[in-house]
Amino acid sequence: MKAPFCGDTVNSRPFTLLVVDDSQSTLPRVARALGPEDFALRITAHGPEVPRLAREVSLVVLCPGEDATASLALLERLTPGDGALGTPVVLLAPPEPRDTWVEALRRGAEVVLDPWTPEELLARVHRALVVHARLEALATQVGELQRLSSTDGLTGVHNHRHFQERLREEFRRAQRYDDALSLILLDLDYFKEINDKYGHSAGDGVLREVAAALTRGVRETDLVARYGGEEFAVLLPRTHFTGALTVAERVRRELRALRLELDASLQVTASLGVSSFPHRTVLSPEQLLLTADEALYQAKRDGRDRICLHPQLPIGPPGT
Repeated sequence: MKAPFCGDTVNSRPFTLLVVDDSQSTLPRVARALGPEDFALRITAHGPEVPRLAREVSLVVLCPGEDATASLALLERLTPGDGALGTPVVLLAPPEPRDTWVEALRRGAEVVLDPWTPEELLARVHRALVVHARLEALATQVGELQRLSSTDGLTGVHNHRHFQERLREEFRRAQRYDDALSLILLDLDYFKEINDKYGHSAGDGVLREVAAALTRGVRETDLVARYGGEEFAVLLPRTHFTGALTVAERVRRELRALRLELDASLQVTASLGVSSFPHRTVLSPEQLLLTADEALYQAKRDGRDRICLHPQLPIGPPGT
């Protein structure tokens, strides 16, 4: 009698296995071991369509043909090259050539050497599925931790640390490919008055609405980050300062048009500073940030609710 699967979440999932067997000589034994009461089996021969079919199933049972190296090559095609999790593979193999099967183990396959029993095959398949499920869960947790580490907990946009990392990365890329890069820094006007009148909880709600408006107003390739307090940054790859000015004006108008749940009569305005690369005064990511910051504070001094360029950036076509 087959031992039931127990003690793991994989038990409740329906599984389809792809059996790759040219001669189908092993198929009757596989069917008896894994049977319809445990798994649905799909049968195919070795061929170029196997990797595509493998992505549609939970596990691949690979029965080598006469050419063991061909099976090893197929196994390589079933293994993603980008670090992603591929479909788990159980390789049913004769005792020789042992070196080839050891290499298959190194490449992540579960190797079952002949003679094997139905109980052994069932146990190996179950173990491969359990390990794969745990790796998937771990990858999901790592991805969530990475997302949290780069996200501002209040507004949901990127945080200051992630912004600094992307600023350096995008500046290096722009330098390398002689491409454009622009930065908008914006600071909400009179935000302290909102906190004082309505309370910090209400102010937090305003920040969330502003962050959502900024996200709606830019491209997917752009980066919106909370730079600190009521200050936000918008990084615009492959965007000259004329394009950045267009984005900045769209953002300024959209913020003015916000109707807040807090108070529909309350108008949100922001002061914005814009800087761009390439330019003779912007030779590093730090200078791009500094010049945008200087422009922002010039907008504050000039009366708020406006956009300023760094003084040494010309208003005209790129390259002038």
